[in-house]
Amino acid sequence: MRNIDLSPLYRSFIGFDHLASMIDTASRNEKQSSYPPYNIELIAEDKYRITMAVAGFAENEVSIEVQENTLKVTGNKAAASDEERKFLHKGISERNFERKFQLGDHVNVLDAKMENGLLHVNLERVVPEAKKPRTIQIGSSNEKLIEDGNKAS
Repeated sequence: MRNIDLSPLYRSFIGFDHLASMIDTASRNEKQSSYPPYNIELIAEDKYRITMAVAGFAENEVSIEVQENTLKVTGNKAAASDEERKFLHKGISERNFERKFQLGDHVNVLDAKMENGLLHVNLERVVPEAKKPRTIQIGSSNEKLIEDGNKAS
């Protein structure tokens, strides 16, 4: 993988240093395993769902944690003694896992459900009113300032 030097961007982009750290983190995530498999769905304009295949895990063996903009899903399987079980073929993995997802700004985790061996985590992007676009009326405030200035003269 190529290394990207983002230092020229620091000269003209102020406050975007977190973007560089996110790119660096994403480039280092190559070592993250592909287990368990997952889907990311767009449910509506600002609603998302992460679905993970966690066959063999009970609800109490899976934990979900959100810290800042990182969602971490962890599965810890209790150690079972394989002495009494003799597999001819073992295709269902029962190993522990940790999967991290980087969330965008203003993305909140709504809830999580487990059914039929699938873990569903529902997310929603809620943009605060202060961040939403607003319409500015043209001319109304400037005319009032000019009229008030003429009265004072």
